[in-house]
Amino acid sequence: MAVNTEMKQSSISEFYNGRSIFVTGATGFIGKVLVEKLLRACPGIERFYLLMRPSRGQTVDCRLQALIENQIFDKIRKQRPDVLGKITAVAGDMTFPGLGLSSSDLQSLKDNVSIVFHSAATIKFNEELKAAIRMNVKGPLQLLEICRQMKRLQAFVHVSTAFANFDSEEVKEEVYHDAKDNPAELVEFIECLDEDALKNMLKQLLGNYPNTYAYTKALAEQLLKERCGSVPLVIVRPSIVTAAQYEPFPGWVDKLTGTSGSIAAVGKGFFRVLKMNEDMISDIVPADYPINLMIAVAWHTATSNPSGVSVYCCTTGHLNPITWGHMRRWTIQSWLKYPTKDMMWYPGVYYTTNDVSLKINRILFHDLPAHLMDLFLKLTGKPTKWVRMYAKVNDAFSTFEFFTTHQWRFVSNNWIRLMNEMSIEDRDIFYFDVRKINWQNYFESYILGVRLYGFQEDISSLPLARKNLNRLYWIRFVVLLLVLVAFVFVFYATVPWRVSYG
Repeated sequence: MAVNTEMKQSSISEFYNGRSIFVTGATGFIGKVLVEKLLRACPGIERFYLLMRPSRGQTVDCRLQALIENQIFDKIRKQRPDVLGKITAVAGDMTFPGLGLSSSDLQSLKDNVSIVFHSAATIKFNEELKAAIRMNVKGPLQLLEICRQMKRLQAFVHVSTAFANFDSEEVKEEVYHDAKDNPAELVEFIECLDEDALKNMLKQLLGNYPNTYAYTKALAEQLLKERCGSVPLVIVRPSIVTAAQYEPFPGWVDKLTGTSGSIAAVGKGFFRVLKMNEDMISDIVPADYPINLMIAVAWHTATSNPSGVSVYCCTTGHLNPITWGHMRRWTIQSWLKYPTKDMMWYPGVYYTTNDVSLKINRILFHDLPAHLMDLFLKLTGKPTKWVRMYAKVNDAFSTFEFFTTHQWRFVSNNWIRLMNEMSIEDRDIFYFDVRKINWQNYFESYILGVRLYGFQEDISSLPLARKNLNRLYWIRFVVLLLVLVAFVFVFYATVPWRVSYG
């Protein structure tokens, strides 16, 4: 659904007029989409404060300039270049006391900010537990204390994850508390453990949680609800966030990691085998849906003053499910329609949940080709890379295997109630009705987005890509034919045949 933010009257956009926004995680995937949409759809915002961490010898002003030059802001540079001047970079770090803010920056936030969007987090599933707690738990709690001092604060939107609770197959829109443990005492206990003790106790501490990311996100939810007091806190839980469907551009992706990285690797013919249950629901959600929901949720929280802490799940499995099998079929179909020009092999992927089958197929389709390619590189005097690359990618994907072999039913009804309170214009501009996603069409946009924004291949490269695809098709055909001939030869050479005539 294409939206025209120029011609519509919007009460949500009007609400943001004259208000200042504080955003954490603005340089991340979700953060970029959020800032872009706010700039474009709510041009009356007074000022954007973006928390940024100096890194690699760069000041926050240099990082801000790099952010503004990102292609995601192309529409804004053409339509409203003046609004980019409303962005202020605030030097800080979520893991530092007081977020590492200077006294002047802290005072500016206290005096001016009305809406806070917190999306900063370490999303490494295998992050060391103490580091994950400092970023995903203590950071939000420090931000909460700063929010408590903001004179104009009307909404604090905390971005969590749908995968923050694993105690049951159905997850409701509420903050879950583990009755056995006090979360605050648990965090302090973990901080006091030395590395060896922590390593030995990690599985016990995580319990049902598959990784430190989900575990710390759950702790953060509990502690934020427990301590928020009068702070207008609201929690938004997206599931697996994937390429945008409509905004800022169809198929827009940032870095090719996670699900987008896997899809890209399949398109290149790099990934041939994955551990997935094709009958289970994948619960992906295009990036523009949770972003629009977050903006609307902040408006609703500020104007309606709901009691308690509201939780909004932004998921698709409850109301518009797609299985991993459907995802494979539409991904492959789209790659065959819009192939990438530099393919290692004809696109295709085999799913299995059996560890023995996974190991055998990885040896045949990942490890063996990698060793052969490295052997060729070695013989030609070039540095080897393929064995190392496949090992690294397999390790990275192994952290996702828990989610590709399990499923949950995330109840997501609160956004429907919210949508019913929005005007027709606002529903159009801030669109988040996941029930109407056409998944097959979406994956075509997704693959085109991976080509354009991930591989930097525009549409003019398609003829060459299709020529390469056709070449790989016949190479695959010949290889399969040779394998079949070899199998038949070995079979007839090793089986003793006895022919008798009566």
